[in-house]
Amino acid sequence: MHRGTRGAGAVAAATALVVVLAGAWFGYQRLVQPACSGQVQLTVAAAPEIAPAVQAAAAQWSADGAAVDGVCVAVDVTDSDPVDVAAVVAARHGAVLAGVGQASGTAVAPDVWLPDSSTWLLRLRSGGATAFAPTNGASVARSPVVVAMPEPVATRAGWPDKKLTWADLLRDVTTGTGLRTGIVEPTRDAAGLAGLLALAGAASASGGDAQQATTGALRALATGRSALRQDLLARFPRADDAASIAGSLSAAPLSEEDVIAYNAKQPPIPLAALYLEPAPLALDYPYAVLPGIEPAKAAAADGLFAVLNTAQFRNRLAGQGLRAPDGGWGEGFQAPQGAPGPGGAASPAASASSGGKAAGSPDPAALEKVVSSWSIATQSGRMLAVIDVSGSMKELVPTAGNATREQVTVAAARRGLALFDDSWALGLWVFSTEMVGSRDYRELVPIGPLSSQRSRLEAALGTVAPKPNGDTGLYDTVLAAYRTVQENWEPGRVNSIVLFTDGKNEDDNGITQQKLLSELKRINDPERPIQLVIIGIGGGTSQAELESITKVTGGGVFITEDPTGIGDIFLKAIALRPNAPR
Repeated sequence: MHRGTRGAGAVAAATALVVVLAGAWFGYQRLVQPACSGQVQLTVAAAPEIAPAVQAAAAQWSADGAAVDGVCVAVDVTDSDPVDVAAVVAARHGAVLAGVGQASGTAVAPDVWLPDSSTWLLRLRSGGATAFAPTNGASVARSPVVVAMPEPVATRAGWPDKKLTWADLLRDVTTGTGLRTGIVEPTRDAAGLAGLLALAGAASASGGDAQQATTGALRALATGRSALRQDLLARFPRADDAASIAGSLSAAPLSEEDVIAYNAKQPPIPLAALYLEPAPLALDYPYAVLPGIEPAKAAAADGLFAVLNTAQFRNRLAGQGLRAPDGGWGEGFQAPQGAPGPGGAASPAASASSGGKAAGSPDPAALEKVVSSWSIATQSGRMLAVIDVSGSMKELVPTAGNATREQVTVAAARRGLALFDDSWALGLWVFSTEMVGSRDYRELVPIGPLSSQRSRLEAALGTVAPKPNGDTGLYDTVLAAYRTVQENWEPGRVNSIVLFTDGKNEDDNGITQQKLLSELKRINDPERPIQLVIIGIGGGTSQAELESITKVTGGGVFITEDPTGIGDIFLKAIALRPNAPR
């Protein structure tokens, strides 16, 4: 069976789950009726590793006479990579998820979605699917996220006796110890995302330059990333000689279930599962009933959920290397050596387990920030940054210690510059009115490779300051910037403009909005697309005015009333750019 991507999860709806478990047998018997008429068809998309258990449970329910209120229930369970279903849901609700891409033409949204992690639901909402409100959402299984290492490598690191931390791994990843780390693309894999969140948390708590530590970790992991899980697993040692072990993958964040399944195939070098502290978000397998389904299907979904909370299903999970939602496990579960036992105590094997410390719920802002940072640090692009220096940018921002809007904007640009690696090409303009004679913009640094002009860009950012009494020459600047990026358009990269502004167009001597839009339409070339991202700062911007521009060029508008949020918005805006055309 194809093994799909997975993710980091959050433990959901614990109180409701206790009630369901307490009455599961009563609910199950009510739903198994001796006779029924008609039929309601329930479609379920489940993560590949849990799908066999769900399929078996649904088949047994059907054989026992599955029905709800006298109507027969037929359940169609398909194993579906969470990223594929996320793409379908995102397209349906107008959301954009970094790294997910477009939904395939054959993919459809199910009635019930059982992804591996609640982080998919959070990402959809933060990505723009504000109306996406699935019901239930309680966990039906659990798998801790671990760091998988070939056993000889893990033994040298002190496993299983020594308790290791994410700070230990961060040090090894960023100081060139020879540890060959890998990760499944975190924007498409929730276990990879959980590991990335844990590593970023360790970097933030490192006490030094947190951004530098985080960026170093991102780039180190990026060199060993894989788009597909099976590709990453194939990079672990395939022979037990020292040369093979030294030249193979040394460590990667995976789920506990991944390690169990890998070792079940009896590879020459088994994997050790390291349960690093603090415990990262576990995969929690939320039972999400998608919005808009008819009442009969909703009742059938409730019936299936009751079936998935029986002792029999707990045992089916154990056969798939998965724990129950409470972290315990059913009969036949083969716990990896050193797996946390009840209360968090390590044991070679046990009949039940809490899974270590509770992972808690993910912070949506932290989730979005780490996804954006990863996307920027691991992609290559060609970008022109254009910063408003009109007089209103002198306005103080109380929430930023009375720094000016200009200072907050420059700080955000510096933060982004630190994430871009040397494969990027960047340029920098400033604009207001009459910056060079009657021209509204001034080039500080032409678009060029960061490998040769990073220090020049950093120095130029230090010179950016508001122009006293300067107005906002928006339209002329946008058109000139678009023509400049179009002039030396490069294939294989995303060619883009990122423009920061806190106002509307105020140049009476420049072109009109109608002239700007007509000219952009005329020169727009679908074969050489340019993405225009406009970041509006404060209440003086007009979203309608800005969106009228990006509807022609492609891209998007991001408005923040509080300028202190500009840094995170900048990262999100860059991360959500489409893949470069080929």
